[in-house]
Amino acid sequence: MMTRRTFLTSTLVSGAGLAALAVPAFAQTSPPKTATGMVGGKTITINYYSPSMRGRKIYGELVPYDEVWCPGANWATSIASNDAGLEIGKTKLARGAYAIWVLPAAKEWQAILNSDSKAFHLDHDSTKDLGRIKMNLKALDKPVESLTFEVRSDGGNKGTVALIWENTEASFPFTVVP
Repeated sequence: MMTRRTFLTSTLVSGAGLAALAVPAFAQTSPPKTATGMVGGKTITINYYSPSMRGRKIYGELVPYDEVWCPGANWATSIASNDAGLEIGKTKLARGAYAIWVLPAAKEWQAILNSDSKAFHLDHDSTKDLGRIKMNLKALDKPVESLTFEVRSDGGNKGTVALIWENTEASFPFTVVP
């Protein structure tokens, strides 16, 4: 039999859970973000959740080397092109959305393109990997507090996706294809 105290406690706990779901994006630990760019007249979008350093060492500690990592939080980071296909390294992607995973190492990183753009950020399924590309690494002069993505036009139908966090920029080129 439910006592009044049990009822009140369960009501308060349920209410607190619902209140947590209603936290606005700016107040979330890893708020949702979008990076959008026009390349070759087509819109390229990166959807991700942006964690912050908050005093932590990121690469080699929070994000271990030599382990596949979702660059973001909560859900897989995705790249989407609804108007055209993309060619990333040797991988040709039809229009649509794809997950981006990263394999960081002390000296070399790889971006992994995966067909499951709706995956939970801890659930990389390598059987859905479509291809990999070596990432270009650049040391930054100043640390970047929150994980940031950029979509840059390099002229014509060429572009770059850049992942920027802590003291590192890791990027890869892509081409927009019909």
